[in-house]
Amino acid sequence: MIYFILFLFSFLLTYLIKNYYIKHALLDEVNERSSHTVPTPHGGGIALSLTWFIGLYYLYETSQIEPSLFYALLTGIIISIVSFFDDIYELSAKVRLLAQAIVAILGLYFIGGFSSIDFLYFSIENEILTNIFAFFLIVWFINLYNFLDGINGYAGSETVFLSLAGFILFASPVFLVLGAATLGFLVWNFGKAKIFMGDVGSTLLGYNVAIFTLYYANQESTNFWVWIILFGVFWFDATLTLFRRFKNGEKLSQAHKKHAYQRLTQAGYSHSEVVIASIFLNILLFVIVYYLPNILFSFLISLIVLYISIQYVDSKKGFD
Repeated sequence: MIYFILFLFSFLLTYLIKNYYIKHALLDEVNERSSHTVPTPHGGGIALSLTWFIGLYYLYETSQIEPSLFYALLTGIIISIVSFFDDIYELSAKVRLLAQAIVAILGLYFIGGFSSIDFLYFSIENEILTNIFAFFLIVWFINLYNFLDGINGYAGSETVFLSLAGFILFASPVFLVLGAATLGFLVWNFGKAKIFMGDVGSTLLGYNVAIFTLYYANQESTNFWVWIILFGVFWFDATLTLFRRFKNGEKLSQAHKKHAYQRLTQAGYSHSEVVIASIFLNILLFVIVYYLPNILFSFLISLIVLYISIQYVDSKKGFD
């Protein structure tokens, strides 16, 4: 019942925010980087974030979440608030990075750091190295989620998928809360979007995924690769795109439209078609990680699947 209430709260709050933004002409205008063609309200992530933190507090009060995970996730309030003001005032990159560094450090503190990186045949257990790695992973996940929140329903559907997969694999109600909060917003964002998420939502979601990855990896080292596989559609595209742009000598801070999902829309696919394709790809990744017992084999198979998918995108719209 609580999850339906959270879904309904997110749904109604998104609706109210949408109407408020339209009434006050607070719209995301079309520019050269946009994937939309008409001015659209943004900031729907406020509803998602508020619902998420309310649900998170409920889990804590009813003892359904470990305190360490609760406080680590609660730290996401910082990145949400900073991103909210960034949506309005366009804060400098230094301010955004400072906020990301703070939440990365606090998040790691609350989960007790990152103990080891298991490469299956060997592991790195030097806590200085593992925590430096974890710090940059959190910052990267925050940013890449923001990078890939560019077409209707894409970031939201990814979060709903990760929430369902997380609940099936780890049976924690925290994933149902995240899924309900996101789904309420996604109703308004899928297809012909009535409102966009904004940085206030996308950066928080990236942070949450990073914390889940590290928290469950501390419980069982191979869980790190489980999350890397499940999150493959996003991190593979973002990381490969960054590498290719670097290789081409491009200015990495400059806005672009070269991610796989952007190139598919340029090739003529609708937003809904791209999102549905990503959902099927996510389901395939889940099947791989769920049914293949060897995590190394699962990871290699998932890389092949992701590489083939990028090759398909390249055949439709080249990486100029």
